[in-house]
Amino acid sequence: MSVFLETPRLRLRTVTEDDLDEVVALDNDPEVMRYLNGGRPASRDEVRTEALRRLMGRGFWAAETRGTGEWLGWFSLEPLAREGEVELGYRLRRAAWGLGYATEGARALLDKGFAELGVRRVSAQTMTVNAGSRRVLEKCGLRYVRTFFEEWPDVIEGSEQGDVEYALTREDWLADRA
Repeated sequence: MSVFLETPRLRLRTVTEDDLDEVVALDNDPEVMRYLNGGRPASRDEVRTEALRRLMGRGFWAAETRGTGEWLGWFSLEPLAREGEVELGYRLRRAAWGLGYATEGARALLDKGFAELGVRRVSAQTMTVNAGSRRVLEKCGLRYVRTFFEEWPDVIEGSEQGDVEYALTREDWLADRA
């Protein structure tokens, strides 16, 4: 297990094949997946060949509690096409919602990205109606950029209101710390 980052309550480590059961459970919770695919369940094979393989790639880390090692979900700073730009992401199990883990993990990744990894800009996207995720992004200092509409294969309740993009540049991150 390769630990990438620790916060007061979290340990972010490399995702491995041993995380399959946890990712299957996460991706099959209809509330967790509500704003991603409308809560549609995924087969174990789908999760193994698609989701887990992606999570084992560059920029993704499993999140566990430091005290007990309880698996909470994952965080990402996924590299984008332009050098120095990444997309912030996270998916946590429902038991971890409302406890500040999303904000704590995201802030720690932003700090590491800007201070150590040469990141120049972080963006994040969520559905307009996903108030919880939008709050996390705002608490982390990301600022609203735009609302946009895309064609998605599945119609999800609230998708008629579109998606929103938030972003934070290294310069703004530095100014917020001053």
